[in-house]
Amino acid sequence: MNTLHTDTPLAAATPKPGQAAVGSRKATFACALGNALEMYDFTIYSFFAVVIAKNFFPAQSPVASLLMSLTAFGVGFLMRPVGAMVIGRFADRKGRKAALSLTIFMMTLGTALIAFAPTYQHIGVFGTVLLVAGRLTQGFSAGGEIGTASVMLMESTSTANRCRNVSWQAASQGYAALVGAGIGLLLTTLLSTPDLESWGWRIPFVLGLLIGPVGWYIRRCLPETLEPAPVAKQHWREAVDLRHIVLSTGLLASSTIGMYLFIFYMPSYLVSTLHYPPRSALAIACVASACMAIISPMAARYADRRGLRKQLLAWTLTLPVLAAWPALYLLSHTTNLYAAMMILAVLVLPGCVGAGAFFAMIMEAFAKPQRAFGTAVSYSVGVTLFGGFSPLIAAWLTATLNDPLAPAYYLLAGGAISLTCLKLFPENTGRA
Repeated sequence: MNTLHTDTPLAAATPKPGQAAVGSRKATFACALGNALEMYDFTIYSFFAVVIAKNFFPAQSPVASLLMSLTAFGVGFLMRPVGAMVIGRFADRKGRKAALSLTIFMMTLGTALIAFAPTYQHIGVFGTVLLVAGRLTQGFSAGGEIGTASVMLMESTSTANRCRNVSWQAASQGYAALVGAGIGLLLTTLLSTPDLESWGWRIPFVLGLLIGPVGWYIRRCLPETLEPAPVAKQHWREAVDLRHIVLSTGLLASSTIGMYLFIFYMPSYLVSTLHYPPRSALAIACVASACMAIISPMAARYADRRGLRKQLLAWTLTLPVLAAWPALYLLSHTTNLYAAMMILAVLVLPGCVGAGAFFAMIMEAFAKPQRAFGTAVSYSVGVTLFGGFSPLIAAWLTATLNDPLAPAYYLLAGGAISLTCLKLFPENTGRA
């Protein structure tokens, strides 16, 4: 029997080029599909925030009820950094495959708590506690999911296709949001308002439970991309690339705020602030999600061919900030559904174009033994700080300032942070 030497750990099992390409495609598909299932479960809450508010957060005014519901949405993000540290470290020590199997189990558990939680009207505050517990469990899972899945996408392909492969992380989130918004649109069309508020809102969460075992099976069949090597004991400070984590976290500000404002918060914003019909609001969210799903991989191919990272991101981070105020102004002054769809597509387009280069550059900043941990922590802390509470901050700013354009101010602040971090960020294009 041949043995593997530590200086060439995979030499005895090196696949032929054709086999490697097939394996890469299978890994990409499996990883992206599993990530989409996870993100569907995590984000479906945002599309039903208004209905959940009525069932679990009764208050004197609809605005206060919605704010409490959006707070529960944000609470899920508080567990993301914890999940990132625990699962990210686990992925760097025990393998990407084992970590991804764990995340999908935790996400299914959290979704079950939400799907079957009795409402406030039935058992009082205990129902609200169950809902929040479900969000915390989902947050723990999502914290380890994004970083580990992104790293596996990067490590399962060649350097020449890195941006394209990594872009499926963003694309899979777009597909998840599209499916979630599509199901919401279907339910609001087929069900009466009382039925939707009574039991119809649970259907998307139950569907998330049905696809959980499928995602788990897919991930059990994934090839491992972490090379077996002896792990030297290190103090935790030696294993953490703090400078790159801080810069990566700040780099996420603009794109994360934009994604959560323009995709996940937009249905609630259009209904509660601009008084769009729920059906129209979800249709608009479908368009934004479709842009993210389709454009991200296409643009990433261009980034790979040109070897682009910082140059591309400089304008993809700037354009949404410049366009936010006029876009929200136009949204507040039109009732035309197709015009609103076009406006939102313009807002999300720059982020879609830069998604592949964005994630590739962040992961290339970390050495392979710390890559899952560094990527997961950076992403989770960034999303928690700038994304998770974006809907709450946007709703609060809008109500406090009595200005439907207030969310643009928050995005402006995030853009300033991201552009500063981008200037300081190192480029390690092609790093193994």
